Amino acid sequence: MSTISVSAARQTLPEQLDRVEAGDEVSITRHGRVVAVLVRPDVLKARRASGAWAEADRIGQLLEAASRDNTRPSAVIAPDRAEELIDAVQRNRSIR
Repeated sequence: MSTISVSAARQTLPEQLDRVEAGDEVSITRHGRVVAVLVRPDVLKARRASGAWAEADRIGQLLEAASRDNTRPSAVIAPDRAEELIDAVQRNRSIR
């Protein structure tokens, strides 16, 4: 990963974009602190996807633990409410 200052990034943006397109990642610093990282969109998607899989695994573990817990009554959700929740999730995904 390359690191450049904001002023250098401003002056050499086309070159930096070429580097990112070639697979490099470029950190941009301001006063010595990284404030941004240039990455290819496919790399960003892959990173987000791995986070989503980790969250799905965590939810799956919670569901398994809840199904083994006999002290809580089983909850039932009305079909209309289930559709509302699904629609809300889909709307949130389309925003991203």
